[in-house]
Amino acid sequence: MASLYEVLGISVGASCLEIKAAYRKLARTCHPDVVAMNQKESSANQFMMIHSAYSTLSDPEKRAQYDREIYRVRRSANIASMSGRNQTFSYAGRKWETDQCW
Repeated sequence: MASLYEVLGISVGASCLEIKAAYRKLARTCHPDVVAMNQKESSANQFMMIHSAYSTLSDPEKRAQYDREIYRVRRSANIASMSGRNQTFSYAGRKWETDQCW
């Protein structure tokens, strides 16, 4: 799933003005009132996602909470992947022929 920053196409360190500009740019192209009739449903879903990202990132408190949550999730994922790597690397130096008890 894309982060809210990816939904708006901005960097994590984007300013409030950059967030607003990205939202307006996307709203002009994705709003259900401006797209063709056959794209209204998918456009509505996309616009709701864009609006949700904007409402979270434009509010400093919500943005700080979102950033903390993203950091926590990514950190725990990195820790989990590192522990998995350590197990595979621990067997890298073993040789089957010499480690067996015959």
